[in-house]
Amino acid sequence: MEAVPIAVVLLVDRRGWLLLQERDEGAPRAPNQWGMVGGHVEDGEDFEPAAYRELAEETGLVLPPGTLRLWRDAEFTYPDGHHGRYHVYAAPVDVTDADIVVGEGRQIVFVDPVVVPALDLASSSRHFLPDFLESDLYRSLLTA
Repeated sequence: MEAVPIAVVLLVDRRGWLLLQERDEGAPRAPNQWGMVGGHVEDGEDFEPAAYRELAEETGLVLPPGTLRLWRDAEFTYPDGHHGRYHVYAAPVDVTDADIVVGEGRQIVFVDPVVVPALDLASSSRHFLPDFLESDLYRSLLTA
């Protein structure tokens, strides 16, 4: 099975909190669970432009080109067999929940990393987030 290309974004605020999306009951994948902002790369689109596009569509945030840094390029298979090739991007931001315009899902907010493990996370987020929070990139974004 060919992997579906997916671009997601992890924004880190001044407190070190992560911007996450609580999906609603209408979500085609992981309804009512928490996940990363982002989604499918469109035909003919590259991963990085897709990450910026998805971020703008889902949050209203438009970041300047070159802001996002690729953290991970990896394949992941959901328990139901859905197989994706994920590009996970990250960046530090100086924004708050009040700056977010929710374009998709129930809410998109900054979440304290201490409570992330207790959230009902989508499978892909449960896979990627613990590694990200332990990564050198995440630590570097705390001081950015």
